[in-house]
Amino acid sequence: MAKTLPVREIEVALPHLRLAARAWGDPALPRLLAVHGWLDNAASFDRLAPLLCQHFHIVAIDLPGHGRSGWRAPGAWYHFVDSPGDLLAVADALGWERFSLLGHSLGGAIASVFAAACPQRVEHLLLIEALGPLAAETGQSLVQLQRALAERRDVVAKALRVFADENEAIAARMKANGLSRDAATALVARGLKPVPGGFNWSSDPRLTLASPQRYTEDQILAILCGIHVPALLILAQPEAPYLRREMIERRIAQVADIHVVRLHGSHHLHLEDPQPVADAILDFVASRIIPGSSVPVPP
Repeated sequence: MAKTLPVREIEVALPHLRLAARAWGDPALPRLLAVHGWLDNAASFDRLAPLLCQHFHIVAIDLPGHGRSGWRAPGAWYHFVDSPGDLLAVADALGWERFSLLGHSLGGAIASVFAAACPQRVEHLLLIEALGPLAAETGQSLVQLQRALAERRDVVAKALRVFADENEAIAARMKANGLSRDAATALVARGLKPVPGGFNWSSDPRLTLASPQRYTEDQILAILCGIHVPALLILAQPEAPYLRREMIERRIAQVADIHVVRLHGSHHLHLEDPQPVADAILDFVASRIIPGSSVPVPP
């Protein structure tokens, strides 16, 4: 059995940005890159990773602009299309030629696109509450662009909320996402920075701006057809309104080798109740070992 190592704080230096990350497990184990959701951070995996780190060396990054990572340069946008390139840069910086991907929500959307675009780099694709990004109707393209431009102009003058203490921020996060106190505490502890009078969110305010352009559903379906690695999709029940059954079933049908598990829980089920999620992941990996892979699995 692999030795147990405590969680470690690490940095990943990209050519254009510095990312913060958390790492679990023996570096000699098979590699797993974990990618969190929108306005979350690497602490999203604080309860799941310890259940997997006997089997994987896990690195959970703070995406650009999130958690303790650097922000994009002044004047830049947070385009979704740039995010798979960030994952490629992370893998290269870590020296990981081949690895598995674990993504939740936005992280799962990014991981989906990366697995289609760079299949030679991905061993297993493990998705929680996501399969491809949010879509937009073609007829809404101009409205989406106009909204994004208006919000970008106004964000500079927008005052950021200051929380008197961490408990106030935890209460706000619980209310916004329906999280338990323990789950909200994990994310908030990594997502605050001290400022005069209290605390701000550490995330870049530009992350809350409307995207100037989104893929159409047909474009997303065409991308998902390119996923040819073993894929696991874990969905919470009852389903989230942005993961409608009809839509997600169409997307599932595009992926050649995908297994779907539906578990009772909320959108952050991996943080609220991680054991069933860990069991689903390890069972899946045990059933989809790629020739030449050495992922250790439970007996």
